[in-house]
Amino acid sequence: MKPVLVFLLIAASGCGPVSRAGVTEYGYEVVHVYPHDRTAFTEGLFYLDGYLYEATGLDMGRSRVRKVKLETGEVVREHRLADPYFGEGIVKWGDKLYQLTYQNQIGFIYDFNTFEQKGEFPWSGQGWSFTTDGKRVYVDGARDVNAQASDPEIRIWDPATLRETGTIQVTDQGRPVVNLNELEWVKGEIFANIWQSSRIARIDPKNGHVTGWIDLAGLLTPAESQGADVLNGIAYDAKHDRLFVTGKFWPKLFEIRLVKKDSQ
Repeated sequence: MKPVLVFLLIAASGCGPVSRAGVTEYGYEVVHVYPHDRTAFTEGLFYLDGYLYEATGLDMGRSRVRKVKLETGEVVREHRLADPYFGEGIVKWGDKLYQLTYQNQIGFIYDFNTFEQKGEFPWSGQGWSFTTDGKRVYVDGARDVNAQASDPEIRIWDPATLRETGTIQVTDQGRPVVNLNELEWVKGEIFANIWQSSRIARIDPKNGHVTGWIDLAGLLTPAESQGADVLNGIAYDAKHDRLFVTGKFWPKLFEIRLVKKDSQ
């Protein structure tokens, strides 16, 4: 996502993922390592019944929607987006798969089982990511299609109509948090990658407060980091309580366990 934007915008805004008193800091332990397609510019990710569903970005016909075997990384189904569409986040709802695009101001609706395109929906601004709690759909991005950062908010949609029903203003100790990227619903919280960082925010959806920061620095070795882009991609296996993370052009996907930093 957004390969031409500048990380300094985060620092300049005063809204970057810095540690503050009263917000729990987490590190991680690696539980298992799985292969990941190094050519995948990961934008959206979720897990279901043994498979990862992954959306990749970039234009010129390089965006994909994929069903991938977790253990092997084998792509078992794929849909390619036509140029000039830049694919972004995905979410399953019923028997459909919904996908955002970056600045194309349109979303796509696919048959979940076949990835055959069934429709489109309008989208105003930039699309970044989707997730769901099983009742509502949560969306992030920027309302200004030319913005240089995502808004510090998560939109709430009615999945039946795809209409906005509310917003969550995301704050860390009262400060707005921008550049919310890939989203995942995890045990009553929204986990959000912070674009251009190695951090994930844990967000209380009731009030938008960041309740914890997860620091995933060091997942890739220096050699593996060559050619890799930012951390982006969170998937949760609710049945087995497994948390997976990866990044754009990363050669690996990691199953991790969170560890409070004061207990490491």
